[in-house]
Amino acid sequence: MHLGNVYTALLSWLSVRRQGGKWILRIEDLDPQRSKPEHARMIEDDLRWLGLEWDEGGLDDLGPDGPYCQSLRSAFYKDFLERLKATGYTYPCYCTRAEIMATQAPHQSDGRIIYAGTCRPARMGPGVEASGLHSADVSAGPTGHCGGRDASTPGATRLWVPDRDIVFDDLVCGRQSFNLAREAGDFILRRADGAWAYQLAVVVDDALMGVTEVLRGDDLLLSAAQQIYLYELLGFEPPRFAHVPLVRNEEGRRLSKRDASLSMAFLREHFSPEEVIGMAAFRAGLIPEEAPVKLHELQL
Repeated sequence: MHLGNVYTALLSWLSVRRQGGKWILRIEDLDPQRSKPEHARMIEDDLRWLGLEWDEGGLDDLGPDGPYCQSLRSAFYKDFLERLKATGYTYPCYCTRAEIMATQAPHQSDGRIIYAGTCRPARMGPGVEASGLHSADVSAGPTGHCGGRDASTPGATRLWVPDRDIVFDDLVCGRQSFNLAREAGDFILRRADGAWAYQLAVVVDDALMGVTEVLRGDDLLLSAAQQIYLYELLGFEPPRFAHVPLVRNEEGRRLSKRDASLSMAFLREHFSPEEVIGMAAFRAGLIPEEAPVKLHELQL
């Protein structure tokens, strides 16, 4: 964790406390290469040190809606992936990242990858039932190939998206509108190596855990539109979204592991919990100047 994580966690915690709700700690450890139990233990320890106690979830909580580690929830994701496959809106994709990047227009320089539909079946979308998709359709997309691979090779699973606007009201950013076909493209639900994609996992988990509000950084606004589309297909009511501005360093870049002076390891060594909470609260506009503050003194 770093100060940016503390800032977002603090705002989420305060929002839940103001509404008399429950703050859920879910361990999003989908990537087996990067996620380790000791990292999650460190996050839990940091939150407790700050006084940001959760009401449900964490590594050791198995109920009422557990387990709360995504690495242990594969059975739920498989079930809902099968439901999505039954809509006829999913298909296998064999493109590599390099092949996808090669299709990007020069103006798409913000790092976002917009999938060009290379592996999408020729017949895809409303009116095409899952039973109507044949192997010939799946093995040849609009460009006549699937990344140049044999369709018998395991691939990722992508979800077809419509050419229409997904509109929602964000609690912080106001009215938002995204056309997924133009701004994201068909997105992945499960990677070729079997790892579950973030978009599917968080929608399934939020729905099953009864989450009614999601507060996170505004770099995930587009993800909200993708997730709302998934909620529609699965028949769930989406939560309210609140996307807050990111905390940035002195150069104006979003915080990362490279900003060691704002990491929790550094902050815990040099400051008290009240001082760290004060840093986050000041950046959130909750107090007029950076100063130590206790959690019970803050409110949204």
